[in-house]
Parts: sequence; C-alpha cells; structure tokens
Amino acid sequence: MNHHFKSYLLELSQASDCSEIGVIQSLWSGYGQISRYTLIGAEKKTVVVKNISLNSAPDHPRGWNGSRSHQRKVSSYEVETNWYQNWNHLCTPKCRVPQFIGSFSKGKDKWIVLEDLDLHFPIRKQQITFDEVKHCLGWLANFHAAFLSQKPIKLWPIGTYWHLETRPDEWNKIQHQDLKNKAHLIDDLLNQCTYQTLVHGDAKLANFCFPKEGSQVAAVDFQYVGGGCGMKDVAYFLGSCMSSSESEQHENELLNHYFMELRATLKFNNADQEYLQLEKEWREMYPVACTDFMRFLLGWMPAHQKINPYNLRMMEEVLSKL
Repeated sequence: MNHHFKSYLLELSQASDCSEIGVIQSLWSGYGQISRYTLIGAEKKTVVVKNISLNSAPDHPRGWNGSRSHQRKVSSYEVETNWYQNWNHLCTPKCRVPQFIGSFSKGKDKWIVLEDLDLHFPIRKQQITFDEVKHCLGWLANFHAAFLSQKPIKLWPIGTYWHLETRPDEWNKIQHQDLKNKAHLIDDLLNQCTYQTLVHGDAKLANFCFPKEGSQVAAVDFQYVGGGCGMKDVAYFLGSCMSSSESEQHENELLNHYFMELRATLKFNNADQEYLQLEKEWREMYPVACTDFMRFLLGWMPAHQKINPYNLRMMEEVLSKL
C-alpha cells in the first residue's frame, strides 16, 4: 500500500491500522484497481478504495490505444471524483449509491474512498429476472428525476462513454455508410432534447448491486456521468441484459414501467401537461438512443453480441426517417 495513501486513510477513518484484504476488480485497460480495505479500530470496519494510476496504459483489451483514448480515461476519472465530491449526496434512497468518504491524490495516482456496499447490496449478477430488470429501471427513473434540468457542472457536458464527439476513431471505422453519414443528426436529436437530465453513462447490469432480499438496488461507476436524455441509459441498460427476442417481446411493458416510476417521482408545477410532453419526447428518443449506441458498436466492435436483429431493425427505422 502506498504509504502516503495509508497515512491519509488512517487519518480520514480514525483507524489505528488498515490493510487491503482483497482486489474486487482491475480497472479497464490497466488503469488501476478497486480493492476492499479493513479498518482496525474505526467506526466503519471496511471501505472500498478505487486506486487510479493515470499513467498511459498499454494494454487496451480491444487495441484502442493512443493519446485520445488515454485523455478520455484521465477525464473520466476527474469526472468521477467530481461526481462523488459534489453530486453523489443528492441521490435519493431510491437511486442508492455508495457514500463518498474521501479522495486523495499523489503524483499521477488517485484514490477514491467509498462505502462498502456489500454490507447491504452484496450480490452482482450476470443474468437477472424480469422483475429485477424493472428494479434497475426504477433506479434509473429515480436518478433521472433527481437530476432533471440540472447543468452538468464539472461532469461530462454530454454523458455516456460512447458519445460521438469523444469517439471519432470509432466513427471513422463504421462500414454502414448511411449510419456514418447520419451519425451527427442522431447525436443532435439526443443533445437538443427539451428535457435533459444527468445520465449515469455506463448503466450496464455489471454496475448494479443487488440485496439478498428486497427490490431496492444500488449503482456504482460514475466515470461517464453527464448531461443527456434519460433514454440513453435505458437503451443501454436493456441492451446489457435482454436478448433480441426478449427486447421485442417486452419493450412496451418495460418502457411503461420506467415511465410509471418517473411519473411517480417527478413533481411539476403543471404536472400532467408537462410530464406528458417529457414522456412523449423521451419515448420518441428511445429508438434514437438505441441507434446511437449501435453507431458506437459498429465502429468499435462490429461482431459484438449486442448488435442483434432487434437493435438493427430499430436502427434502420430511425435512419429511414432522417
């Protein structure tokens, strides 16, 4: 353990000693790791620490190396630190996140100290039930409601890791010429929505934490949180846990559930009329958001399993209208 960080953690937690007791996961492209620490003699017995090394990493899993990729990663960790310091506490119990405890930097290393969610949300899933899909959509609806119309100060101006402006290399490799030509039109439709919120930006199944019992879930990993239409998160999340046939069969029911949760949470002065305008706009943006993510995948990894008949059909329908 870095001795500078150890001194910081001991002072922060008022522990008599601390030690790393396990690596939870390595960060993408070798930029560090997430670990669990035990605290001796402190009120909190364990914490989770995200240790980020901002040196350029040579081992991108898909071979997308270079200065642009490195700078995007550096910016993402700056955004995540700003999220935890300035925004995280504004989340409600219905969009549960880990409590921010502190952050520390030394040279090109950064540490973010967070609540250990395993005390209440110990389960991570690779496959989930239909009801659990709805629980995660409820989290997203409450998150989007909590930050509706908020300006993304010190976050990504436009959230998500696949945002077109930050992915010119992937755009350049798209073979589907109509999609390539209309990528900026799709981007504009999402960015010019009347109703904007903060989007999680990487709301895949792997970033949700589940309890042993109950319907509440929590979410982690806020590197790509920023401004945007809430449908970006919804389209991306459903694509992370639903097959093509499941999406075809359950699209309406799942979108209805999301909007039911959103409506129950939002409070407008002119409630019904303004809410109906928001829902109309965002429902229209759902296929656009799906197409936007397909644009990224078709440039980044054309053989990806998420490129399925459901998403391709939706993409062609969107392109035919532009």
